Amino acid sequence: MKVLISTDIEGIAGVVHPDQTRRGGPDYERARLWMVQEANAAIAGAFAAGAEEVFVNDSHGDFRNMPADLLDPRARAIQGKPRPLGMMAGVDLGVDAVCLIGYHSRAHGRGILAHTINGFAFASIALNGQELGEAGIYGALAGEFGVPVAMASGDDVFAAETRALFPETVFVETKRATGCHSGISLSPEAACAAIRAGVTAALTRPLPPPFRIPAPLGVEIRAQTPALADLFCQWPSLHRLDGSALRFTADSVAEAVRVINCLSAMSSFLR
Repeated sequence: MKVLISTDIEGIAGVVHPDQTRRGGPDYERARLWMVQEANAAIAGAFAAGAEEVFVNDSHGDFRNMPADLLDPRARAIQGKPRPLGMMAGVDLGVDAVCLIGYHSRAHGRGILAHTINGFAFASIALNGQELGEAGIYGALAGEFGVPVAMASGDDVFAAETRALFPETVFVETKRATGCHSGISLSPEAACAAIRAGVTAALTRPLPPPFRIPAPLGVEIRAQTPALADLFCQWPSLHRLDGSALRFTADSVAEAVRVINCLSAMSSFLR
């Protein structure tokens, strides 16, 4: 059995504020250690379930947050950007299951640090009329490779939102949201214990079916501002729907993800 672990930071236990997610500050340095600890807990859970290979995808920000020397040496790290499969890089390596660690709810939800892909750029993203967050978008990308999301962790809002897409997935709630920048969290030690047990449980029972969205895809994005929509629609295949909304078509989720991530990179011109 091969397992891919995709690790974000906003859903990690103890993380409640943007300062903890941004490179350069002491709060970030502590949070990135909690991030690697939760990744290691998931790695341990996968090997306890009989995994022979485990890949860990650093899936936050610039994709180079977790110190490589602190990762469980049994796993292999996937770090850095750009990469075509983004937060799901490694799903093309013949893996049997994906675990999502430290994920968060979609933009404009009530979860802690809720956003979708890029909080500065996107107010919402919908595939074939279904609004999705990062777990849904990348879970559908895994589904194109025939790979299911076996386990996921994050706050209670993330779990409730995502369980509707992955009803047979094992969820571990690391904290309860009481606001966008507040919550009631497990300790890092307790969260790691729960994640390890959750991954082992998920991988020692029949895996759920992959989450699939049939192609071709109509992708609708609402930008955070009309100025961003102006910028994005310089791309000839994107069509303006109103002041802030735009649409494009894609032949696969993989293609849609590549376009979305290119738009995210473009948005840096207006920061």
